[in-house]
Amino acid sequence: MTSAPPAILLRPFETGDLEPPAKGTRVLFLGAEPGLRALRQWDAEFVCVNGFRPSFLQLARESWTTLAEPEGDGYDMALVLAQKHRGLNEARIAEAWRRVRDGGVILVAGAKDDGIDSLRKRTAGKVPLAGALSKYHGVAFWFTRQAGQAAPFAGAGEPVPVEGRFRAAPGMFSHDRVDPGSRLLAESLPADLAGAAADFCAGWGFLSAALLERCAGVRSLDLYEADHAALKAAKANLADAAVPLGFHWIDLAGEPVAARYDVIVMNPPFHAGRAAEPDLGAKMIATAAKALKPRGRLFMVANRHLPYEATLAASLPAHGEIARDKGFKVLYGRR
Repeated sequence: MTSAPPAILLRPFETGDLEPPAKGTRVLFLGAEPGLRALRQWDAEFVCVNGFRPSFLQLARESWTTLAEPEGDGYDMALVLAQKHRGLNEARIAEAWRRVRDGGVILVAGAKDDGIDSLRKRTAGKVPLAGALSKYHGVAFWFTRQAGQAAPFAGAGEPVPVEGRFRAAPGMFSHDRVDPGSRLLAESLPADLAGAAADFCAGWGFLSAALLERCAGVRSLDLYEADHAALKAAKANLADAAVPLGFHWIDLAGEPVAARYDVIVMNPPFHAGRAAEPDLGAKMIATAAKALKPRGRLFMVANRHLPYEATLAASLPAHGEIARDKGFKVLYGRR
């Protein structure tokens, strides 16, 4: 079933407010989500952009031309599916403006719960809107790129400094601060960890950097992350690392890990979209357990209420808790 934001994205074409993309035209779709089969009614060339690995893979399975990050210019139209991250939405609008030809239409749509009304008003303060409508608990608005007009939200999405050392961009998990769960895990890691290490759900690299600083015995480190942009940021943030690094854009809940490790650290997500989905973390625990060498150790952080102990017990012969605070707990397991 099509969710509200994709449905509202199609609404201006259904009402006749916008002409559908014609045969032979090129359409850039930023934040594309799987399942939008209705787009196939138009014989246009769609280029779908989504850097979240599970969505990227599903779009590819649906036979869309799919990219992890936008490429090219001169597009006739851009579709922007807005999310809850203000900075990311503004960055996508700015990206669409850069990629679309003069006279090209940019259509933005999203859910009211994600702040799409506010985004519409901010955009209207930058460029004249050609139209807007509301339906399916969402809003769609559109405008035309005009030659000589200033780009809306120029500079949006640029990385911001975190603690004077790291840089991360809007849309990444905890992009403007170190999240307290990762900090608790970093502070709880034993200093004697050594050998081949991996950081599952590595984000923009804070936990990896902490592991290397705390544990002099680590000889190599692989980072696994589903967010393509975050993984690129991690590569930049760890550019001065003194050990060999590997960077893997992967869906740990659905793709296998070939290598085996002495140490794995992990701050797994437990949300899929809006809904809490603790099974995501459980799947990643199972993946991590399989990726450990004999006597290899796993250290992870989770919200205190999440019942991951049972998954650890089913996956690893030794397990327990080594730290907790008012919001999080640090768990370990040993093969």
